[in-house]
Amino acid sequence: MSLPVHLVTSLADVVVGDDVEVTGDEAHHAVAVRRVRAGERLQLTDGAGTLVEGAVRATGKRQLTLTVDDLRRVPRTEPELVVVQALPKGDRGELAVEVLTEVGVARIVPWAAERSVAVWKGERAVKSLARWRSTAREATKQARRSWLAEVDELALTGDVLELIEGADLAVVLHEAETAALADVEVPVAGRLVVVVGPEGGLTDEEVGAFAEAGAVPVRLGAEVLRTSTAGVAACAALLSRTPRWR
Repeated sequence: MSLPVHLVTSLADVVVGDDVEVTGDEAHHAVAVRRVRAGERLQLTDGAGTLVEGAVRATGKRQLTLTVDDLRRVPRTEPELVVVQALPKGDRGELAVEVLTEVGVARIVPWAAERSVAVWKGERAVKSLARWRSTAREATKQARRSWLAEVDELALTGDVLELIEGADLAVVLHEAETAALADVEVPVAGRLVVVVGPEGGLTDEEVGAFAEAGAVPVRLGAEVLRTSTAGVAACAALLSRTPRWR
């Protein structure tokens, strides 16, 4: 069984033999919730590609000390996956973030689509974004990732168009399309962008604008998936045709 992973602020200057202090909520979760004790082994990551492993030397109420005996620098995986996720209603947004992070998405972009039921404004926007980012952080640890899944600020359609224009491949999931995702040629490197619409579906104007910017409108299959699960299904289908899943 793989070792538990905890996130720390930075491991940039750490070398084998160093002691690393973990404090605050992360240490509290390890010591008080998971009941980690001296002598147990853990992994720590800074979410920026550095992963260290070692034995816990000491613990306190909200701190633990780990002595590093193994250190790895993990490069970013290619191709990079970016998912533009239209705002779902309720807690389905956090579900989408969780499964997308676990499957290996590098960046999640919350999008205010025309037919999005949920609306992020004012204090609600601040709290909702914080929940998405907290979910990505916890899912990063669950998936034993060395790179933290990033969650962007709320995007408008113009921002999504810019993402599409800069992608090596961009697909828009749309159940009314005849072209299948399975038939799209997938690059083995670069950036792949997947656009997922809201519960109410994409408008014709949105699909047309995305296609004009270079995206390929596609369907996943005969079934219509929820907005919170369509993205992970599409990413899995794409990843299965890249070296990342071979």
